[in-house]
Amino acid sequence: MQPLSRFFFCIGAGAALFLTSCGTPSISSGNYHVTAYRPHDPSNVVVKLSLSTQNVYVMEGDRLLMGVQGNVGKPGAPTPTGNFTITSKDKTKRRVSEPDAGYPMAYWCEFKPAYGFHEGFVHPYPHTHGCVRLHKEAAARLFALVRIGTPVHIAASLPEDAKYGSQVRKLDQSRDPDPPRSQMMSASWFTDPPGPLLVN
Repeated sequence: MQPLSRFFFCIGAGAALFLTSCGTPSISSGNYHVTAYRPHDPSNVVVKLSLSTQNVYVMEGDRLLMGVQGNVGKPGAPTPTGNFTITSKDKTKRRVSEPDAGYPMAYWCEFKPAYGFHEGFVHPYPHTHGCVRLHKEAAARLFALVRIGTPVHIAASLPEDAKYGSQVRKLDQSRDPDPPRSQMMSASWFTDPPGPLLVN
């Protein structure tokens, strides 16, 4: 079977973890965990994506709720830049087109027709067809943080890169083996990661 990442339409997994330490090296998805903070006012949540760093920053004003590494569009299939909003959410979304219809695109948060954040393998370099892949740990928490209408700002670089970029742990799932197909096609694939998704 070809690598799962080759089948996904702008899909994938893997974001990075917000830590209090700096300069952390790349890690695989082994014992990966993401911390995301509950917003005081969900209507003030904004998602920001820096294409140059592939970092996703979920902000509430000046408060960082979650900072993770994602995976953005490759040359020839870039992730769109600009200001958007979350227009739909679907925790159990699956790929409908070929090749390989049925593959999970869990925690789908669409910000432009056919473009969204969702679970999938995260590579350290742009590798998707335009969507933003997140590790399941991050995808589930982003899904919990946003709602229909949440603003999304995507740019080549962001002020948050200088302020928070060193606190985002880099993730490399490019060599991770594909899960068994039977597992990916099972409804259990969409089970949330353990522990509370948001903490105070």
